[in-house]
Amino acid sequence: MEYRTIGTNPATRQKVSVLSLGAMMFGTAIDEATSYAILDRYVEAGGTFIDTSNNYAFWHSGTQGGESETLLGRWLRSRGITNEVVIATKLGARPLAPGTSYVDNAEGLSAKVVKESAERSCERLGVEKLDLLYAHIEDPRTPLQETVEAFAELVAEGVVGLLGVSNHWAWRVERARQLAAAAGLPGYEVLQYSYSYLRPRTDIPGELSQDGNQGVVSGDLLSYLREHDDLTLVAYSPLLNGAYVRQDKPLGPEYDHAGTARRLRALREVAAETGATVNQVVLSWLMGHEIPVIPLVGASSLSQLNENLAAVDLKLTAQQRAKLDAAR
Repeated sequence: MEYRTIGTNPATRQKVSVLSLGAMMFGTAIDEATSYAILDRYVEAGGTFIDTSNNYAFWHSGTQGGESETLLGRWLRSRGITNEVVIATKLGARPLAPGTSYVDNAEGLSAKVVKESAERSCERLGVEKLDLLYAHIEDPRTPLQETVEAFAELVAEGVVGLLGVSNHWAWRVERARQLAAAAGLPGYEVLQYSYSYLRPRTDIPGELSQDGNQGVVSGDLLSYLREHDDLTLVAYSPLLNGAYVRQDKPLGPEYDHAGTARRLRALREVAAETGATVNQVVLSWLMGHEIPVIPLVGASSLSQLNENLAAVDLKLTAQQRAKLDAAR
């Protein structure tokens, strides 16, 4: 395994593995025994960066979420794990009632919610401190200043280490970071967005916005990350939920453009050259990106996890990366 440091403050920064494991479906779609086996194998391979959220996976279980955090808490206790792994969780997108959704009934990012939801995440995980806490989705009802101050207060109280943000417009991220800096408060240092090798269209409305998909990395966010080398991008859905290799998982309409075919052709050529799988090439491309990127992978079986782990040892040549980058 290889490792990367996230965060700049010596008091809160963390050294994490370059491949993060998503626990979204642990405790719901993925049963406890399988979840434990995947987690054990990940740690055995040197993995140290596990991702969850306080709303995972409400849509599968018909609840408000919390099953993933609860399972992780049981696993941590059963294995006697304390500081060996970094657990990242999120708040803000937990539905306020079972049977509702974060689209129309999210808890939001008010100071009250931030404090109370962080405390409940600590309880479910069985920890005194959250290593990394994300603002999961935007909350236009709450002033950014209130959210920034609420997150900073958690850091001051020792409840949270690093701060992160997910699924926000880039200008909102920058505004929040400016507010924090002006007040001498800790700000967001880790950004979590959907990012993969294929390039999606930006003109198709997302689930949370009619103006595009604010959860997907686009040109403005990449430009922003290039200008701020103190930030780290955690890329969720890097394998597009299996769409690179599975016929039963077709690409969505956002990939219906001419560049998709050219990129897929380049990807398959590089996979053939290296003897690796297409998925492994995608992960290797992300881990060797010009900006700091940590792919966040999910796995429902040990075989899937082992394939993903093997990507860490796949080193693309400069020529192979150039071929992949040139396909548009």
